[in-house]
Amino acid sequence: MAENVVIIGSGPAGFTAAIYAARAELKPLMFEGFMSGGTPGGQLMTTTEVENYPGFPGGGISGPDLMDKFRAQAKDFDTRCFQEDVTEVDFSSRPFKVKTAKQEVEAHSVIISTGAEAKRLHVPNEERLWSGGMSACAVCDGAMPAYRNQDLIVIGGGDTACEEAMYLTKYAKKVFIVHRRDELRASKIMAQRTIENEKIEVLWNTVMEDVYGEQFVKGANLKNVVTGETYEHPVAGVFYGIGHTPNTEFLGGQIKLDDHGYILVEPGRTHTDVEGVFACGDVQDKVYRQAVTAAGTGCAAALDAENWLSEKGLV
Repeated sequence: MAENVVIIGSGPAGFTAAIYAARAELKPLMFEGFMSGGTPGGQLMTTTEVENYPGFPGGGISGPDLMDKFRAQAKDFDTRCFQEDVTEVDFSSRPFKVKTAKQEVEAHSVIISTGAEAKRLHVPNEERLWSGGMSACAVCDGAMPAYRNQDLIVIGGGDTACEEAMYLTKYAKKVFIVHRRDELRASKIMAQRTIENEKIEVLWNTVMEDVYGEQFVKGANLKNVVTGETYEHPVAGVFYGIGHTPNTEFLGGQIKLDDHGYILVEPGRTHTDVEGVFACGDVQDKVYRQAVTAAGTGCAAALDAENWLSEKGLV
């Protein structure tokens, strides 16, 4: 028997969609993810303190704890959760088919909330020091006390890196952009603003080979790709600004994507180009990428799915 709604992916968007769908008595089934794109709980599972999600004064809450609360609330309303990766979908006929390595289910509607993964360099000490001074979101982590009035590094040379660096100047003593080329790839106006900012210095023709520190980042090992010179650069934090990869490979080209792989939705809605398929969270948002905005679109996706199912006489 086909499910009313299957939610692919978790995180703030997926769990919020599950809460709303469950309270609407749609009996949602969720595939949280497991190993590949769309890891259970999303990017917040690698975030230490979340200070900008409403409702948690006095220092915020850790990312994993916040996601535990989201998940527990979804399960309170009898959402069925499976920590499995969706490997394939079939939107060519109805009901839709959603497959994992362990099972295949049919669904009248599908909500996709598989998120996007920040691109990393995976230097040797990265896993050990991730969330100990390494991040891929300046807006999420830049205001933390450990980074205030400290020297920081941003890796990258495009608009994302420049935006991260500009944001960090609000809190940092100085921000160093590490860029492997001799000119920024950012738009002209963004590059100009970045170079003219007195709190930003671009380290041209430079790459980061590693980070160092015990529990927290103390600096980065840098290399000039022209001269071959290697040296240690003391900083309190390293931020990646080299973009994100939306987790959409499993869709097999059945949903319309933009040039960067993000799912395209109707303006102001969560409808995709396939009727009955909805998208929410970072998998369709390359602008804000915040937990609170993801949760908002999760709510919208559940409401859109409920209305669509009702219009079609499926519930």
